[in-house]
Amino acid sequence: MSNEKDSLRDEYDPELIKSGIRGKYVSDYEKETNIVLIDPDLHELFPDSASVNRALREYLLNKKQASA
Repeated sequence: MSNEKDSLRDEYDPELIKSGIRGKYVSDYEKETNIVLIDPDLHELFPDSASVNRALREYLLNKKQASA
């Protein structure tokens, strides 16, 4: 964090910032998120969502072919 004083652009009303409720949507997020944590040792192989999705699709395809 910076030691500089927080500043707000002139177009933002400071009262608008103060009226927010911290954590308002946390419970909804916990129930309906599709985020999956990848163990650190697998992160090199799966650095992003695209690589995870590609691997899962390939796995499912191979599983279907093996059971046919």
